Amino acid sequence: MTSPFVRRQRLATELRTLREERGITADELAKQIFRSRTTISKLENARCRPDLGDISNILNALDAPRDRGEKIFKIARQAAQRGWWDTYGDAMGDRQRIYANIESGAATIRGYNQFVIPGLLQTPEFIKALIKLDEADGPPKYNPERMLDGRRMRQASALRADGPYYEIVMDEFVLRRLAVPPGIMSDQLRYLVTTVSANPRITVRVLPFNARIKGGFSARSSFTIYTFPDPEDPVIALADTVNADVVHIDPEDVRRYVEMYDRIKGASLSTVSSLTLLENVASELTDLAGS
Repeated sequence: MTSPFVRRQRLATELRTLREERGITADELAKQIFRSRTTISKLENARCRPDLGDISNILNALDAPRDRGEKIFKIARQAAQRGWWDTYGDAMGDRQRIYANIESGAATIRGYNQFVIPGLLQTPEFIKALIKLDEADGPPKYNPERMLDGRRMRQASALRADGPYYEIVMDEFVLRRLAVPPGIMSDQLRYLVTTVSANPRITVRVLPFNARIKGGFSARSSFTIYTFPDPEDPVIALADTVNADVVHIDPEDVRRYVEMYDRIKGASLSTVSSLTLLENVASELTDLAGS
């Protein structure tokens, strides 16, 4: 399933471009289809699920050529779809829902993680340990069981045999910080090694403490970059901040994230050295858990 979120971005661009080519203002178009200007604005800024009746009326009002109209309407149908994550609602966590949406149908996923193992590669026990940490700060804004189910659904979708190419760079801090019991962390790291070794579509690298990053600067937060099979769909960068996940679609903004990722990757250990480090840290944690 193609990400409805991504297709809404594409639909917004297609509609706005067609309207501007016709030399019609948003107000004029709204009057022609007997809708408000707000409706046009939301569609052209990807702020709503499209109504297919409105899309059909817009294409007729703008006298879209048949082939182009069919193409735009197909995008609109995909943009209007609901994914499995919509059935979970906020119970799986509103931040996790946006990840699930954007991951759907991605061709490549590249991420830099500063503080925690990426969700798509977390074991159930690791996830449960993180939930306990959340609960220690008060009732979480999600249902723990539904959150865990949602994480499993994301993993099944993104890590399937014909899924996206998935490349992750983790800061060495992620391996060393004992936010969860050492036995759970040890099992988690060994799971990473086993998963990467068995799946050629998954790559994990570690950015060591003593890494020298070109330009001297690292990212201020974790982030993920997504590309999609249709080259006309936007490349998306999703930045993980304290209070929200910020979606970047503007090509110039995304370019900065791509350049930062390339610098971080260039300073990271090779895949082989990274897996060796994961194994070594896992062994250290096993010894610590047994002491």
